[in-house]
Amino acid sequence: MLAGGFGSRFGGRKLTAPWRGGRLIDGALATAFAGPVRTVTVVTGADDDVEAAARDFAERFGQIRRLRIVHAADHAAGMSATLGAGIASLPPDADGAFVFLGDMPAVSPATLGPLAEALAAGALAAAPMHDGRRGHPVLFSQALFQPLRTLGGDEGARRILSGLGQALALVACDDPGVLIDIDRPEDLDG
Repeated sequence: MLAGGFGSRFGGRKLTAPWRGGRLIDGALATAFAGPVRTVTVVTGADDDVEAAARDFAERFGQIRRLRIVHAADHAAGMSATLGAGIASLPPDADGAFVFLGDMPAVSPATLGPLAEALAAGALAAAPMHDGRRGHPVLFSQALFQPLRTLGGDEGARRILSGLGQALALVACDDPGVLIDIDRPEDLDG
């Protein structure tokens, strides 16, 4: 889970902002822990309170043994730095990795299984599609770990995904949460 940004459009401290009786990051954590994963790695950076919030959530829901925290020391270099740090921290036997965004709290756990099935069927990556738009999280196969570790700037994995052609499975879903991204305080009301 990428959680290392400044949240500058939000005014800072975005992921620990109150949201639906908890913190904003709680929604993404709940979905990640409900998915077909062994562990959930939260990549921190700019906001020192994110690690404590993630640990608190994991303890409250009995998931602390599945939580891993990785600090991206170079988080200021952009999203690629947090993505690279997270991918580099994975165990060598990881078949794939969901890339969750900490500021997307409304993804349904039901969306994750079909993405995993697409990867098991041979896709190099899988992404949810809702209302004709690609959303998050994206699931990457191990074959893409090295290219993901070498990205630069704040572009994330967009360039890698656009070069996959048919090897990117676009999985239709009835989950508007794959498109809900919290950027500003007023987005919390949605």
